Amino acid sequence: MQLKRLANGKTDGRSNAKTMTLTFTQESEFIIWSFNMWICNCTRRLFLFFCLVIPVQPLLAEDVPVIQELPVATEINAVITAKQHPFLTHSDFSNRAEDLDALYKLTNYQLLWLGNTNTEKNIADVLKLLESASVNGLNADAYDIKTLQQKLGGALSLGLDAYKDQALYDSALSLSLLRFLHDLHYGRVNPHLINFNLKLREKKLVDLPSLINASVLDGRISELPAQVEPKINQYQKLKLALADYRLRAEKAVPFELAFQKSIRPGENIPQLAELQRFLVASGDLSDESNNSPRQSTSTRYSDKIVAGIKKFQLRHGLNADGIIGKSTADAINEPVKQRVLQIELAMERLRWLPELATGPFIIVNIPAFQLWALNDINDANPEVTNMRVVVGKAMKNQTPVLMAEMRFIDFMPYWNVPYNIVKEEILPKLIQNPGYLGRENMEMVSKSGVVSFNESSIAQLKQGTVRIRQRPGKKNALGKVKFMFPNKEDVYLHDTPANSLFSRSRRDFSHGCVRVANPEGLAEFALKDQWTKETIEKALSNPENKRVILKRTIPVLFFYSTAFFDHENKLVFYPDIYSHDAVLVEALKNPEDVSDQALFVSPPTPEPPVEELMPGPVDTNKPMAEIKTVDGIKSVAVKGAVALEN
Repeated sequence: MQLKRLANGKTDGRSNAKTMTLTFTQESEFIIWSFNMWICNCTRRLFLFFCLVIPVQPLLAEDVPVIQELPVATEINAVITAKQHPFLTHSDFSNRAEDLDALYKLTNYQLLWLGNTNTEKNIADVLKLLESASVNGLNADAYDIKTLQQKLGGALSLGLDAYKDQALYDSALSLSLLRFLHDLHYGRVNPHLINFNLKLREKKLVDLPSLINASVLDGRISELPAQVEPKINQYQKLKLALADYRLRAEKAVPFELAFQKSIRPGENIPQLAELQRFLVASGDLSDESNNSPRQSTSTRYSDKIVAGIKKFQLRHGLNADGIIGKSTADAINEPVKQRVLQIELAMERLRWLPELATGPFIIVNIPAFQLWALNDINDANPEVTNMRVVVGKAMKNQTPVLMAEMRFIDFMPYWNVPYNIVKEEILPKLIQNPGYLGRENMEMVSKSGVVSFNESSIAQLKQGTVRIRQRPGKKNALGKVKFMFPNKEDVYLHDTPANSLFSRSRRDFSHGCVRVANPEGLAEFALKDQWTKETIEKALSNPENKRVILKRTIPVLFFYSTAFFDHENKLVFYPDIYSHDAVLVEALKNPEDVSDQALFVSPPTPEPPVEELMPGPVDTNKPMAEIKTVDGIKSVAVKGAVALEN
């Protein structure tokens, strides 16, 4: 059109010729430009097609998010985002979603189990681990093993475009494995919810997603349990014992010993033959039936059977006197499957413990009424100082489960009587007999010193502004030494003048603190790098109060386990004196995924500026506000300033 218009224009020929030449040139350039634009558009469309259809693996830094375009990645992300899995009995996996996401991030959100050359072997290895969860004291049903096995055939035959079904089975298998390994490492119950005040972990030392991914790549899925289970010797021994007692439970012949009254050596036992078979099956009596020419019909409780009963009593935390009393009869009649359960509960509690540092360690097993001081908790054969202890009264003054650091030892200590004991036990006696305190070597004290006995001091005693302490001496309830590890429960280890209680088989008599039978031996253990035995003996005979700060703190664990390997490497079962086993059994009936936030120390909260805490100068003339009393060390504060009152 432009050519036609120019040709018909009113211009001279020369001018028209020039214009025509220029116009043809422009038109050619226009055509070339249009062709180039068409090529560019085609190229852009082709590039966009490849971006949308074919996945590209860009070489980006790890901290740069990668946008996944494959449909299977979309489906996997949908499962993770929903935090609900339709295949699993316990569908909500909010507390495992972070681990599941981290695992699939390592695979670029592609299938981990399905669709590769080792699919069938890898899945079989995982299912075998989950199916044998009982070997580790866990329940296979908690990991949906039956559902995963039932759906396996269908999962293996899925079409290439069945992205959603592939993602569902793959993620279900991953989630069940994560749950199994998390339970095996950390336990199935948050201990703090059932009053086991154990230390929180400082940081994660086991990266479950990385371990799983590496095990798939290396073909070592079967080795995963050994990588995450507790390494502590007590746990490993219990795991072996669990297998042994499961076999015993399968072979056990039902037997119940009729009990009417205590049976002493030399007396008759109508069920003697059955009792003898029971002791042989339990390993407490050697099997001599093959050497006997004929079966004895005697019912006399002979020395041989007495020896077997004593061995049985020792293994069950009973007084080994050979007398078959009610406690011994009850232990005999306890089904072997109950011992299996005790071992499983003991293993569960050991999973709650944070990783224990190498070095000396003190353990009190409350239902065992025993203390073990080990020179190295991680040593396979450590030097052990063992002694009997007295613990808190059942159902009234229970000794708490806790972890703390022993920091100092007091020789010839004062006993600062807790307020509840003053209120419930001492005040009634003092009101009836004003001379009670003097007879018990006690005195009333305030911040200003010793307080005289009168109506005013009694009123202050009731209010808690005056307290009672017992001076060092023979009558002191703490004996000659106490071992201090600050804790919110205000309990500690100490000596006692009531030594006769240590001869009893059941020793729950205290108000919560733990009395030790050999305080001198425990002092030697704690001070072996500081004091000689002679120095300790001198401090124990000197009437003056003396405090020794430990150069190296010693971890102390007040634990509760009714199945425990003692210092002679013998598995002993103990009565559930505080009913903690029963509480744990109930908690395990409805297990949930334990939140990692409940297991680890939270990051410290930033402190507010000093100006907000102390808007003005400290007025040291104002009365001090009491914060807490920890066995005689009273923390007091003055508007931001903290002081200690001895």
